[in-house]
Amino acid sequence: MLSLVLRRSEFEFFVRDERKNMKTRRIALSALVLLTSGSLATRTHAQTEHSSKPQPPQTSAMGMSQSSKPEGKLTKVEDHKKICMVTNKAFDKDQIPVEVEGRTYYGCCEMCKTLLTSNPDKRGAVDPVSNKKVDKSSAVIGVASNGKVLYFENEKNLDTYNSRIAQ
Repeated sequence: MLSLVLRRSEFEFFVRDERKNMKTRRIALSALVLLTSGSLATRTHAQTEHSSKPQPPQTSAMGMSQSSKPEGKLTKVEDHKKICMVTNKAFDKDQIPVEVEGRTYYGCCEMCKTLLTSNPDKRGAVDPVSNKKVDKSSAVIGVASNGKVLYFENEKNLDTYNSRIAQ
């Protein structure tokens, strides 16, 4: 019969080492849970975008969502209050106004409000006709049938965009 004899110091080291390993595993698992939940929350926000009006799902040939692109001709938006300027989507109800440097932007939720306040890139867009940067608070906004919006320097560029779509 084989017997195993451990001295007290060896046993205490073994126990300490196992506790350290368990703590390391718990920390790694906690970090994984946090990273996963953060990406799920971001994905959920991007997918739902707090829509107050249902949109038909748009899919590509591979079954992937394409709802981020406008479809068809755009209609000029008269009331900027109905646009979330972070998700670039039109809504039925007024969005949360966000004052930044004397200009008013709109977001659909507290996260979008924070992004508009803290991230200057979220307050601008590129005109798809002229390829120039425009400020979303003063841009001409066009909305597509799927609720997505584009920002233009002026109405002429919106008309040019629509004439290209018609061809």
